[in-house]
Amino acid sequence: MKKEFAALVAMLCALAGNASAQGYPTKPVKFIVGFAAGGPTDVIARIVAGDMTASLGQSFIVENRPGANAIVATEAVARMPADGYNILFSSLSLLVNAILLEGKIKYDPFRDFAPISNAAVLPMVVVTSPETRINSMQELVALAKAKPGEVSYGTPGHGGSSHLAGAMLESATGTKMINVPFKGNGPALAEVMAGRVTFMFYPVVGIADQVAGKKLKVLALGTAKRHPDFPASPTLREAGFPGFEETAPWVGTLAPAGTPAAIVGLLSEEMRKSLAKPQTQERMKTLGAITVADTPAEFAAFLKIDYERWARVIKASGVKAE
Repeated sequence: MKKEFAALVAMLCALAGNASAQGYPTKPVKFIVGFAAGGPTDVIARIVAGDMTASLGQSFIVENRPGANAIVATEAVARMPADGYNILFSSLSLLVNAILLEGKIKYDPFRDFAPISNAAVLPMVVVTSPETRINSMQELVALAKAKPGEVSYGTPGHGGSSHLAGAMLESATGTKMINVPFKGNGPALAEVMAGRVTFMFYPVVGIADQVAGKKLKVLALGTAKRHPDFPASPTLREAGFPGFEETAPWVGTLAPAGTPAAIVGLLSEEMRKSLAKPQTQERMKTLGAITVADTPAEFAAFLKIDYERWARVIKASGVKAE
């Protein structure tokens, strides 16, 4: 009798979930981004929003709520109704903030959100100025070991993906380097090109011209295989530093916890359709992004692995919140 009752409850829940998606969406859906307009998360959100507006016949609007490394937006969405009309277009900051500021932020990345899909990852490349005369990762690490505390790496801010990749390199090689934070990737890269900062982990897009103009030198790439823009440059794995392809920051979507599974599934399916389009693939390529487009279950599993990975890196490197 108990088994029959449980089966009946499960069937009713499934029917309720399916019913909740019928006719959805009936009003505009917001993709809430925790960063200013123009950055990778914002641009990818707008690409997907355009496709989903066309496919679902209802407006998908990107709303930027920058502040505190996306904490402002993330906390806001965590408290919004779980009805599918306010979706967080998030990034690695979702997890890193929870690790660095445990007990100080008003959201839990797992309890308060329902993963929808990981849209893409943005691999990074290790660059330096030709003036440094460093020609490989091995030479960079040897210099860091010979001169502890003198080799520096630029980052677009504290606790971001570039900073954590640098900290991971320190931890993996037993070296001590200096993190030099700037207000954005652009200012950090300018100091690297000038030779005032030794190197940095930089998003793979947008540097081909500087490399061709001999203003930058690529030491290695955090990609699974060699990049067509830099065919002569090794991957970090080829250079003897496996695992750095996993440092590529991700961009994905999450709904408030409790959002009906049917709505989450529909949003995930439509995102995957968007990301599979040849024109969308081409736009992603120009951003240096590699599409992922996974299911809610796959994204949930990835988030747990990514959280554990960065928790280990942060603990081993001693990175602290500002």
